Amino acid sequence: MEIIKDKEFGGERPLYAMHNLRLENVTIHVGESSIKETSNIEAENCTFEGKYVFWETNGFKVNNCVFTESARSSLWYSRNCDMRNCKVDAPKMFRRMDGIYVENTDFPNGEQFLWDCSNIEMKNVYIGNCDYVFMHSENIKLTDYRQDGNYGFQYAKNVEIHNAVINSKDAFWEAENITVYDSEINGEYLGWYAKNMKLVRCHLTGEQLLCYVDGLILEDCTFGEDANLLFEYSTVQATINGHVVSVKNPTSGQIVADSYGEIILDENVKSPADCEILTR
Repeated sequence: MEIIKDKEFGGERPLYAMHNLRLENVTIHVGESSIKETSNIEAENCTFEGKYVFWETNGFKVNNCVFTESARSSLWYSRNCDMRNCKVDAPKMFRRMDGIYVENTDFPNGEQFLWDCSNIEMKNVYIGNCDYVFMHSENIKLTDYRQDGNYGFQYAKNVEIHNAVINSKDAFWEAENITVYDSEINGEYLGWYAKNMKLVRCHLTGEQLLCYVDGLILEDCTFGEDANLLFEYSTVQATINGHVVSVKNPTSGQIVADSYGEIILDENVKSPADCEILTR
């Protein structure tokens, strides 16, 4: 493997079409497509200031590196990315990629992150300002994850989440095969039109949660005081710890909670309209 150490590059395509390359303490200044059309790249203690850095790259490891705000759209159309211990201020990262592993990294400017990606695993990651993160992505596993940004996980498929705090209005809309464990989800209209959604030991806040869901399971979950009008037109199996402010027109299944403020079953409930609503 060729090693480039303690160097600076700028302009367009300075390391274009390179293969089997290790970068140590390298700075890529403002420019475009610095490491495009490459494979088997390692970067350690590097700084990336230019945009479109890793495009069409097959196999790259990035450790203890910095992507400045000007390094926007740096990870697109690539495969098999391993990123650890990085600081990423650049927006529009990860687009149409397959095989993403990220650990111990913060993305405070997560605008338009992780669109149309597959086979993603993240551990101890924070993404901020991240409206529409994970849109149209699939095969996702997140552990110790934190998110601030609305409309997360729209149209996502095959998602497993552990120990997360997700602050997101309209999260998981039209998502499919979602399982969330030991997490906190805050935001209105959670999970509308989702399919096969399972929440285990989660705490949920926000208005009109979990409506129009086909195949909803809740195990030992809790709801905040603002969580009202739950489960409208959903098929649901739920065990809830504590009080539920209001339930409205679930379609079928069974809901068990300690107590309810209001149960609304009116003429608009959809067939088969046979959901059992029980107290312990």
